[in-house]
Amino acid sequence: MKPETPSDEIITAWRGAFDNAEVNALHAECFEHRLLADDWWAQVNHYSLGWVCLRQKARLIGFVNVAWDGGVHAFILDTMVTLGRQREGLARTLIEEAVARSRATGCEWLHVDFDPHLRPFYFDARGFTPTDAGLIALK
Repeated sequence: MKPETPSDEIITAWRGAFDNAEVNALHAECFEHRLLADDWWAQVNHYSLGWVCLRQKARLIGFVNVAWDGGVHAFILDTMVTLGRQREGLARTLIEEAVARSRATGCEWLHVDFDPHLRPFYFDARGFTPTDAGLIALK
């Protein structure tokens, strides 16, 4: 007999199922903008290597998208943990799963851009290294 999953257990799912409304709500909360109606499911299924969903009691509490160039480069985008659950190591769980899954696919490079206050998280704690990069603001 399979043991029951405790209701408070956090479930990590690579390419996990989600609905657009819950990702849009999490994105609006984490990035402090109005609620949008983006079609996340179509976007990640068309452009991404994969994504990681974190759930507790069936509620989406974390998400990260791993976009892909179709070759050897993957890109961490939209790392999100619901505000009430930040600073518990959940973002670490998201990134570790994204790194492991990207490595397993044969990708050779995993890129990430982030706001300056996240440098310690990505560089010191998650093992990313600084690189030269460029950016043109298109808007």
